[in-house]
Amino acid sequence: MSKTETLAKIMLGPILLMQGIYTRRVTPKLPEAEGEREGEAGDGKPLRLLILGDSAAAGVGASTQADALSGQLVSRLARDFRVSWKLSAQSGLDSQALLEWLEQHTPEPFDVALLSIGVNDVTGLLTADQWIARQQQLMEVLIETFRVKLIVVSPLPPMHLFPALPQPLRWYLGHRAARFNVRLAELVGHRERCTMLATHLAPVAGSMAPDGFHPGPLIYSVWASDAAQVIARHFEKIPSGKL
Repeated sequence: MSKTETLAKIMLGPILLMQGIYTRRVTPKLPEAEGEREGEAGDGKPLRLLILGDSAAAGVGASTQADALSGQLVSRLARDFRVSWKLSAQSGLDSQALLEWLEQHTPEPFDVALLSIGVNDVTGLLTADQWIARQQQLMEVLIETFRVKLIVVSPLPPMHLFPALPQPLRWYLGHRAARFNVRLAELVGHRERCTMLATHLAPVAGSMAPDGFHPGPLIYSVWASDAAQVIARHFEKIPSGKL
């Protein structure tokens, strides 16, 4: 835990706790996006895609999966690949819950996994060290059990800009998210088969969901575009039949 975070907890602890309870109570509970969670699309080299994670991966903030991360990513990749895709995501998951969830699923091979997890860890009690340990476990499970050839890691969003969060809670969670991202980049930089998106999903007017906490279709579009470019660049270097 950083000195700044420790000092903030000492001086602002009761305020942060009360603001967290209040924010959870008043923030609208939006549903996950409706629509298919697996399928095939496009022509070209075969590509097996897994989209995995929390409420953002599940498309909260978009009305349908077509407007959410999964639909927009698949539609972009389908221009160059024959995409067999699956979405495994659920609102409220933190890293530990995602690990346990994966262990309950029958393993199947994927070429690429797009991972979106961590906001619920930032709002919880995990230290950065504990969080990184869980990311390592997730990566190992995806590579060893699901035979993923490329893990595309999404950075934590800029929570210091979330309209739903009051100050100083917004600053505090933003600081934690930024620290987690630094540690995540260090981890990814030392692991094979992993890459981290440089996506900066800063909200602008009209780009977030009505709850002021989740992405809207415009942010999902930027996210999907960046991920599609990273995935395409990686797999276009691999000869057909070698995926």
